Amino acid sequence: MALSLLEATNLTTHQQPSNLSFSSINLRNISHLADYVSNPNTYTNPLDQNSFYHPSDGFYITHTDIILRQIAHDLSGTFSPPSPPLAYLRAGPRKQIFYDPKTTRAAIVTCGGLCPGMNTVIRELVVGLWELYGVRQIYGIQAGYRGFYSREPVELSPKMVHKWHKRGGTVLETSRGGFDLNKIVDAIQHHGFNQVYIIGGDGTMRGAVKIFNEIQQRKLHVGVVGIPKTVDNDVGIIDRSFGFQTAVEMAQQAISAAHVEAESAVNGIGLVKLMGRSTGHIALHATLSSRDVDCCLIPETEFYLEGKGGLFEFLENRLKENGHAVLVVAEGAGQDMIPRTDAQKEERDESGNLVFLDVGSWMKSELKKWWDRDHPDELFTVKYIDPTYMIRAVPANATDNLYCTLLAHSSIHGVMAGYTGFVCGPINGNYAYIPLEEVAQAKHEVDTRDHKWAWVRSVTNQPDFGKS
Repeated sequence: MALSLLEATNLTTHQQPSNLSFSSINLRNISHLADYVSNPNTYTNPLDQNSFYHPSDGFYITHTDIILRQIAHDLSGTFSPPSPPLAYLRAGPRKQIFYDPKTTRAAIVTCGGLCPGMNTVIRELVVGLWELYGVRQIYGIQAGYRGFYSREPVELSPKMVHKWHKRGGTVLETSRGGFDLNKIVDAIQHHGFNQVYIIGGDGTMRGAVKIFNEIQQRKLHVGVVGIPKTVDNDVGIIDRSFGFQTAVEMAQQAISAAHVEAESAVNGIGLVKLMGRSTGHIALHATLSSRDVDCCLIPETEFYLEGKGGLFEFLENRLKENGHAVLVVAEGAGQDMIPRTDAQKEERDESGNLVFLDVGSWMKSELKKWWDRDHPDELFTVKYIDPTYMIRAVPANATDNLYCTLLAHSSIHGVMAGYTGFVCGPINGNYAYIPLEEVAQAKHEVDTRDHKWAWVRSVTNQPDFGKS
């Protein structure tokens, strides 16, 4: 679907820079119930009569309201943006909805690992459906995907979820695996659910794509929305995932503790392992915000221990200069360096991911071996802190709570408007609707060539291991 950029943004020609001219945009298509359900009924949005709102011009979002994926442009033409530029539908309430609130039955499920803010998202989905649209049949699916067919749904209300945002984890309980497509969709039909809100990580989102496709094939009047959850912030396209800022805040506390331990010992090293299977965003942001870190190791960069320019040489120089050092390592860093048994090479979790070995324990052991070998007569202390489960199990902070609220309400507006098979998330600070399949496939890794990683290296003065 392509719209004129001037039509889509309602700008006049004289408002555009003369050398920034796009004849069209690549507006990413979002599936709609009307695409495969014959003559679906439409209803006036009940927000018209909601005492909390006073709809005015511009209150309702239209199909011409879009969010551009790339907003930074080089007007010299040296670096050209994608042509046509990518754009997504702007999130928000629509004038017409495709569900009768009196007959709407919504299901909410949480899958995968824990993340700060999960209970806030659940709470705000319930409150938003109830207070904004008058939906009274809202159900929680317990224990992840398997809960659709193995447990009875739990009826939810604003009174029940009132204090959930103050709790860590997920009150609905979660699990990995248990994905049986036909059983899940059969259960959705059996219970009469016509809206399904799926909160989970990349594996969960891939499952949500399959559920959406099966629902389309069966031509069911059921809206499916994915709400991406990953404490690692490795979801592509969107600005950030909920819970990430809370995770960085908690990680910073662990780094501060490691710094105190290191400073208080002779030749002390504070070693902190942070979450980050395939991306080092938590480690990177915690390093930049704490300023106590001497070296940050992430999965996106290789490193080595011995020899010129290696980690041991760097740490030895730091100990000579300062008497202590703080080392932060993401859980996915250095996995190819840790010896594995044949069984460990094949071991996978319930989501199908390779089980990682504890890089923190391995690093602690290697540090002690190095010091005992090269400095047998000198004192040396390594204090290893692993705050992994503490970080992901805490309640969301104020910023993430606000984010979760906007995320939940924007998702509700999209589903009520008839959109399905989408994810809601912020793009350049504005909430948009993104095709579910795009988010399920997209990755968000640390770009070690950009300014942010250069900033990390300038703060820590750590070596560029890959360029030795």
